[in-house]
Amino acid sequence: MRKKAPKGLLPDFASNVERLVESMSHSAQKSAEYLETSGDIAIAWLNDGAEPVPAGRCGTLWLGGFKSDMRGSKAEMLAHHAHTTDRSFVRFDYSGHGESGGEFVDGTISSWLDQAQAVFTRCASGRRVLIGSSMGGWIALLLAKRLIEAGQADRLGGLILIAPAADMTKDLMWDKYGDEFRDEVMRLGRYERPSEYSDEPYVITRALIEDGAQHLLLDHGLQMPCPVRILQGEDDPDVPWQHALKTYHALNGDDVMLQLIKHGDHRLSSEDNLALLAETAETLCARADQSV
Repeated sequence: MRKKAPKGLLPDFASNVERLVESMSHSAQKSAEYLETSGDIAIAWLNDGAEPVPAGRCGTLWLGGFKSDMRGSKAEMLAHHAHTTDRSFVRFDYSGHGESGGEFVDGTISSWLDQAQAVFTRCASGRRVLIGSSMGGWIALLLAKRLIEAGQADRLGGLILIAPAADMTKDLMWDKYGDEFRDEVMRLGRYERPSEYSDEPYVITRALIEDGAQHLLLDHGLQMPCPVRILQGEDDPDVPWQHALKTYHALNGDDVMLQLIKHGDHRLSSEDNLALLAETAETLCARADQSV
């Protein structure tokens, strides 16, 4: 017996898969736009849903994971959500990912964060809920930190962090992968780790590890002036629920919540998981609309 979708703003989502598939097909045919950033790297991006952004309507910004792209199932669902709720949804590929230029092995947290900020500033107008998956959760927190420090916290409608890999270069790579990994990274400058999600290995470079050390958040904490929702699978092998709990404890604010999903994996892309993400996004956007 299939589980029912969560009750609330989008109760029929999980039972309306045909509309989602149709939306995904439409997105696959839609050509990306390109944003020139530092180093002459062209960053591919898409704006789905309302354009121009209706006054007073909070939009969303997607921040993908390590070696993922902007046309995955969660991003496609959020594009569908934007079309059905008259909101703007902006997504993009980091350099070396998907349809963007550059080489994956040249990427660092600093460069991907700069690109995220460029897309946010130049392509995603108005107030936004930042939605970050895995590494994108870390990028979302770092982008929020920059906005807060720049006096632009009012542009944050909230954050949704899906299995957030905050501080991943230290906690989930350097401290976790063992001596062979650390030796190869330091001696050869790179380590090729097999991936469950791709035929090609993940290449982890010394530059990525060393640059990531500049952006560690969890030991220092971060004051959040907006709602934060963490969605975490209980059975996630890549970002354990204990790490999500560490992230939860590092975020200080009046409205920070962690939702642990029974039997949930890293991707959280089942029908019910997508319905939960859609409802969480709409809830935060609607709250941001009312607070303007």
